Amino acid sequence: MAGAVGLRTLGFAKVTATPRADHFQQWLDAGFAADMEWMHRGTEVRLDPTARFASARTAIVFAVEHHHVRPPRPSGRVGRVARYAWGRDYHNLIGKRLKRLRRDLRAEGVESWGGVDTAPIMERVWAQAAGIGFTGKNSVQFIPGRTSWMFLAVLFVDVPVEPDPPLFKDHCGTCSRCLVGCPTDAFAGPRQLDSRLCISYWTIEASALPPEPLRTRFGDWVFGCDVCQEVCPHNTDPPPADEDDFGPRHAWLDLDELLQTPDEALMERFIGTPLRRPKAHGLKRNALIVLANLGDPGGAESAELALQHSHPMVREAAEWCLRRLAV
Repeated sequence: MAGAVGLRTLGFAKVTATPRADHFQQWLDAGFAADMEWMHRGTEVRLDPTARFASARTAIVFAVEHHHVRPPRPSGRVGRVARYAWGRDYHNLIGKRLKRLRRDLRAEGVESWGGVDTAPIMERVWAQAAGIGFTGKNSVQFIPGRTSWMFLAVLFVDVPVEPDPPLFKDHCGTCSRCLVGCPTDAFAGPRQLDSRLCISYWTIEASALPPEPLRTRFGDWVFGCDVCQEVCPHNTDPPPADEDDFGPRHAWLDLDELLQTPDEALMERFIGTPLRRPKAHGLKRNALIVLANLGDPGGAESAELALQHSHPMVREAAEWCLRRLAV
């Protein structure tokens, strides 16, 4: 039934209080969520899914792979985009598949609740409990020796299903490539990602301009960052994804175009993709940081245009960018 709607990789776990939930609470208490206040909401449900769906008996965890080869760097002043955001928004695509599956299950008398990265569910822990994968030192989920380039979804159902063997074993060993390779040293330790230092947080979730010492370490990442996955041995030879919707349509973004396109038109261009998440002023902030890091004086014209932007953060980023380009 799940395969019929495009959800082919799955595992089952018995519903209990969320395994190892204390690690998440410790992460929050350490301040590693930065200003992502939504991470603090729905705590009761994160810790125990029966607080939201009392009749839950089984967790079904789905993995949808999205790896595609990054195309060559195009000419001009461009910024790099994290792989997950190259194509369609996975929330929409996988969410629709879950909706169809829930409808089919309901027709069979099975009730369910779940989501794709937006509900208060600790997807990675449930993926481990269902034998789908393990959490690496970079806090990303891996299918051992295969890939971390995947999305996770969880559906809780009210019928018992034979659980799969859990995968809580550490498959990282002594390797620390992800921790060492992070451009901004965002890991306080294994599986301790400090969002306050993370490029993905600052280019996608943050509403402010990152601290000046961090900006120069962003390199050419204009949206997200993949370094901690790219250096991982488990991703040495990932299988190609069979999901064309996640193909490299937006693997690179033209910085001048981002800065010169009116906000409304920019958001219109990225409808149906994750690139709308930081809004137009966030994308322009990111573009200005990368433009400064590229050090190409030819980008000054686009930066000067940003000095007239309505958002003060964009204007501040433009001033900093122009100072950098003048060095």
